[in-house]
Amino acid sequence: MATAAERVAALRAQLSQAGLAACWVPTADPHLSEYLPEHWMARVWLTGFDGSAGGALITADFAGLWTDSRYWVQAEHQLQGSGVTLMRAGAPDVPDVLAWMRSHLPAGSRVAVDGRVLDCATAHRWHVAFPGARLELVLDRDPVGAIWSDRPALPAAPVFEHLPPHACRTRAGNLAAVRDAMRLHGATLHLLSSLDDIAWLLNLRGSDVNHNPVFLSHALVGFDQVRLYVAAGKVAAPLEARLALDGVVLRDYSALADDLAALSADTVLLVDPARVTAGTLAHASHARLVEAMNPSQLLKSIKTTAEAQNIREAMAQDGAALCEFFAWFEEAMEAGQSVSELDVDTHITAARARRPGFVSTSFATIAAFNANGAMPHYQATPKSFAQIHGDGLLLIDSGGQYLGGTTDITRVVPVGEPSEAQKTDFTTVLRGHIDLAMARFPVGTPSSVLDTLARMPLWQRGLDYGHGTGHGVGYFLNVHEGPQSISVRGHARPHQEMLAGMLTSNEPGLYRPGQWGIRIESLVLAVPDGHTEFDDFLAFETVTLCPIDTRCIVREQLTPGQLEWLNGYHARVRAGLLPLVTGTAQRWLMARTEPL
Repeated sequence: MATAAERVAALRAQLSQAGLAACWVPTADPHLSEYLPEHWMARVWLTGFDGSAGGALITADFAGLWTDSRYWVQAEHQLQGSGVTLMRAGAPDVPDVLAWMRSHLPAGSRVAVDGRVLDCATAHRWHVAFPGARLELVLDRDPVGAIWSDRPALPAAPVFEHLPPHACRTRAGNLAAVRDAMRLHGATLHLLSSLDDIAWLLNLRGSDVNHNPVFLSHALVGFDQVRLYVAAGKVAAPLEARLALDGVVLRDYSALADDLAALSADTVLLVDPARVTAGTLAHASHARLVEAMNPSQLLKSIKTTAEAQNIREAMAQDGAALCEFFAWFEEAMEAGQSVSELDVDTHITAARARRPGFVSTSFATIAAFNANGAMPHYQATPKSFAQIHGDGLLLIDSGGQYLGGTTDITRVVPVGEPSEAQKTDFTTVLRGHIDLAMARFPVGTPSSVLDTLARMPLWQRGLDYGHGTGHGVGYFLNVHEGPQSISVRGHARPHQEMLAGMLTSNEPGLYRPGQWGIRIESLVLAVPDGHTEFDDFLAFETVTLCPIDTRCIVREQLTPGQLEWLNGYHARVRAGLLPLVTGTAQRWLMARTEPL
């Protein structure tokens, strides 16, 4: 089955043989991770579309891929010849997959989803909706797995311990905090399947998932013991002994189902329905469930004073690496060297790798020139990439995993001579970025409320962008974490309060399909900013240290306050990075931080 069309045909034959009318293939694994091990990339294998979000529905006479606006251009290209129709999720004339099934599938249809990778919240919503449409949801079948003969094995990389001085909290302290939350919920056990929560809780890290320092595992947290479900051989004996001192015992990764099935009716099990799959939880049929957000989500989102300082130091090292990269890039362009989007990724990663504490990239680098930048999650590949030459804008979104923090930064730089329209667009996005960076707000303000600050300069021109403005960032963990989210779509989510110590991205953008894309991203730390008779207030400290290219700015379009912020930021960047760079990188830094 060399082509997506052949794989879809094989899946249809499998559905017919099993008496199934349809199969939904989400982008997920049993841990509901954002980035997946190859073993769980069923949707990618089936359709050929390799964007990080979306799901495929296959029936006897229809095949559709639902994905959001970030991936429409990419999906349209990658689905050619597959027989899979692009369903533009979020477009006003496109129903969501549940509505499509309710209106198109005949009564009595059985719809299969691998329950091991379907989150509980979605499973519950579909279970409620299906009887009215006289459809049946089947969660104990994996039709794709039945035809995927060369499916990659699960990763087997070793687990390692995150240690001081970079680990600023103790395992015992993390467990105590989570157990306090369990008591408040009246729980006797807490089930964790989300890998970032487990890694944070136990001060452990791994490399089972590209870009994220996590390892495949589940955990059952009790008041006297933690059962860590992980494949044999991944935890070395000395580390196993240290874990035992904190009451952590190892169980085989596959033993969770039996242990959940053995829970008694007296067990009160705390679970997060957004972070546990229906297939996993189905085994806990006797326990009484209490549903709430994993306590570790909020606990790890609030960085300690020591973590914040380590983050600042990691940001400085990251900024120094970027100085080295941009100095090389500008010299190469001036010398007329051939530079491609792939070369950008290679050189920027190499610059980071030379920095102390660097472990890996924090996501796949996005290097996108001109029209490619209009695709927010564009990815250059050896089969499809652009050479960087002529006039225009180069967007680079990249990040690193350091022992003392996780970085995520987007900068746009001119190539040749950018047009006045490009400069105006850049300045508009920058104005929104600065307005959010300058925000002052009461403690506990819903993070979604802040989104308007970044969009207002764009809205005033009748412009907008389709993604959120800010996501939480982990501490040597996942680059996308919560619970805070600066997004117009985040208002309905619980636990959206912005609190001191939260690390969040600030990344407004503007994308003109077929022309160019602009996104300016730095990470901001919420810090105390005084008390008034009305409330305690917070402000944002921009911890990312890297110049914003002033050659793309129309100075007259900045307000005096915005200009003052930009010059002050560049003074901080210069002071913070100057001791860490030499030679051409130092000269580049000095030139790019000259005040306007």
